[in-house]
Amino acid sequence: MFVFVCAGCGTELTAPLSQVALPVHARQKYGNSVQLPALMESGTFAVDPEPSGPPWRRWAEIAPGEASARGIYAPVYALSDGAPGAIVIAPGDTRNTVLIPEKRGSACCGIDGADGPNMACMSCGLPVASRIDDCSLWQVVWLAPDAVRRLSVDGAKDTPLSWAELMDNVKSTPPFEPMTTVWGSRLGLNNFWSWSPQWEAAAGQALAHLLAASQGRTVTVPDGLAAEVFQRALDTLLPSHLPERHAVLAGPGLPVPDADADILLVPIHPQTGQIWTLSDSATSACRVPLPFGVWLWMIYPESHLPTLASGVMPDGVLRDDPPAPAPHQLFRADRGTFEHTLVRLPAARAPWLREILENLTQHMQAGIF
Repeated sequence: MFVFVCAGCGTELTAPLSQVALPVHARQKYGNSVQLPALMESGTFAVDPEPSGPPWRRWAEIAPGEASARGIYAPVYALSDGAPGAIVIAPGDTRNTVLIPEKRGSACCGIDGADGPNMACMSCGLPVASRIDDCSLWQVVWLAPDAVRRLSVDGAKDTPLSWAELMDNVKSTPPFEPMTTVWGSRLGLNNFWSWSPQWEAAAGQALAHLLAASQGRTVTVPDGLAAEVFQRALDTLLPSHLPERHAVLAGPGLPVPDADADILLVPIHPQTGQIWTLSDSATSACRVPLPFGVWLWMIYPESHLPTLASGVMPDGVLRDDPPAPAPHQLFRADRGTFEHTLVRLPAARAPWLREILENLTQHMQAGIF
């Protein structure tokens, strides 16, 4: 475990934290006026290896070859020239910091970090972090990598769980959940059931990998939730006249995929960020990553997701709540996560994938994103 301290005076700025993988939905902006919870679980932190924050340069200002050297293979609106390695934590895990009121940014319902660090060390005043809690954004604190130092906590060692241990100890992520908005509708309602933002972000990342693995051919995915999440987008974005490539779910505890499987939908280790792989490395199937909780629900879906209820039932009395209502709209992958992922895959150099990126607004209007 680690604590983060001020690089200026050494004051401890966080509680002891364990490192986990950066969540797929870390950069997601969801809906309009939606209140999202904390991105990180209390007691954890993750590191973004890429540059982040201001200053920014538009694509036209990027020198030839510079983008590909940074792992960007298709045009983007702008690239950050900020420091790499920002650390994201839960807001409740901060210590000895104060907000900088004038650094509110352009947020409408909170603060968004657009003006740079908006939290300072309480002891020396050094700007050390950005607090984000605006609507439609996950609530986080991003520690500035050049303003903090990481120190090990004596006697505390983190050992990642094995895949088998993850199967027994990690909960799956439901595909839909109740959402709350900052203000209500004309009917006075400010909550509704929707597809999970985490699922939409996971699908955005996986869809980019599926397209790259398709080689421009039709792709089929397993029936059930996987088909509901991916098949409509794949059928829209890929040609239908070429031989199919078959994607199957694979991972710990599942049988070895058949030899005709071209693509494997596999889990990401939530602590290390490693993508699950077959012990037999002879397979040539492409691996498409899914967050562990999303993958686990696809493998073992729960048929009855209870609605939220208030109050406590007496001991010995079982609750018989109705199942949660399913979303009324078709599933849409998160556009921002899709674009962020695809431009970082070398396959994005292909003209047909560039065309998809150029027509994202059209695909949004068609309900794919």
